[in-house]
Amino acid sequence: MPVAIVHSRALAGVDAPIVTVEVHLAGGLPGVNVVGLPEAEVREARDRVRAALQNAQFEFPARKVTVNLAPADLPKESGRFDLPIALGILAASGQLPLPALAAYEFAGELALTGELRAIRGALAMVLSARRDGRAFVLPAASATEAALVRDAVVYPARDLLAVCGHLTGRAPLPTVAVGEPAPPRPLPDLIDVRGQAQAKRVLEIAAAGRHSLLFVGPPGTGKSMLAQRLPSLLPPLSEDEALESAALASLAGSFAAERWRERPYRAPHHTASGVALVGGGSVPRPGEISLAHHGVLFLDELPEWDRRVLEVLREPIESGVIHISRAARQCVFPAEFQLIAAMNPCPCGWLGHESGRCHCPPDRVARYRARVSGPLVDRLDLAIDVPSVPPEAFTRASNDAMVVESSSAVRERVTAAHARQLARQSKVNARLTVAEVSTHCRPAVEAQALITRAMARLSLSARAYHRILKVARTIADLDGAEAIGATHAAEAIQFRRPVTSAA
Repeated sequence: MPVAIVHSRALAGVDAPIVTVEVHLAGGLPGVNVVGLPEAEVREARDRVRAALQNAQFEFPARKVTVNLAPADLPKESGRFDLPIALGILAASGQLPLPALAAYEFAGELALTGELRAIRGALAMVLSARRDGRAFVLPAASATEAALVRDAVVYPARDLLAVCGHLTGRAPLPTVAVGEPAPPRPLPDLIDVRGQAQAKRVLEIAAAGRHSLLFVGPPGTGKSMLAQRLPSLLPPLSEDEALESAALASLAGSFAAERWRERPYRAPHHTASGVALVGGGSVPRPGEISLAHHGVLFLDELPEWDRRVLEVLREPIESGVIHISRAARQCVFPAEFQLIAAMNPCPCGWLGHESGRCHCPPDRVARYRARVSGPLVDRLDLAIDVPSVPPEAFTRASNDAMVVESSSAVRERVTAAHARQLARQSKVNARLTVAEVSTHCRPAVEAQALITRAMARLSLSARAYHRILKVARTIADLDGAEAIGATHAAEAIQFRRPVTSAA
């Protein structure tokens, strides 16, 4: 009896290694044995597959069935192997032609009726299958996201019978027709924010260079509003960036077609755990920092976060990746996120407010700010006070007199600065290495002298020095300047304020 071979995919981080499903029928007591390091949900496939085949009017072989998922040392999880196991059993028992399986890869969870249910990670699997030159058969609910991969051939199927009809040639499946992209969803606009001219300026700088940013201010001053409007200032995602971002959302089971090519914006609650933030689990999945890949991660009420949770951000902020190591497996997830954080200046929140309602003693303020470690704050490029807005800023007469820019107007300047960075160094300024900073961020003589004096007066670290240069380079890019001048350096230094000690 020949061995039926069906191709499928596992998930290991953002990679989708090939899995060969081998099915063999032999004499002996009837039964199904699944080998190849299967998790519990994969071992349970034998019962789902048996019921699905019988309800689809196929004959389930009354023989000993051995299913091998190769390679044997790669853990296999989830119900995505139901469909390839069912097809392997049909081919091994002569109910499907063996040669028809070679040109395809299959993934899908079977209902007991034979219908195919959606799976997570379809986009990541199809990205890998495209490189191997095979078409992919998927549940119809998962095929739309997978078809976003350019040049990939994806066949959507609603049930097991439809897949078998395609393989026998009686009822070929149509490929997924990718419709016109949905119009971009309206994002929160910067025009809604009244006052806060300096905060808007620093938000524009952060958007132009993809710099991390910390807002410090009393409640109700617009810190969260400003952070929510950052995605509307960022340049649109390239196709490769959009695919990476969508693949991570697919791995987490949270892909939404209406958000295609939209910058991710993640705002987890301050009670989130370290695993929720960076990813992990017995079967590693991406965390919030990876789901914010090429987008924005907003952490509100920064001192209220568990300090040990915040400390896990220190490495990925600089490296742009997160390594998840477990006893059984290791995974690497991309995490090029832009961190925006917000905090109150003191425990009661009202330090520096014109009402004078704060009565927090200096030692209590210092302890509150020290909840955020110095090494983490040192890795933030920009920090700014967000003061309260005077009541007259909300009146019609004041609004008519103010020049309030919309997000689209600011985005034009940001996109132009971003293009200058890509043309000069093929990456945004926030991602420059130390060697690249020395090459692309050389200040003029006056600017260098100004930075040197600020380093001594503010007792800044070497990391802070390089981050000041990166921010100054971004400000120069917004001005269209070739060199970093004294005004660019002065503005960059202005946004490098200490926050871990009482002011």
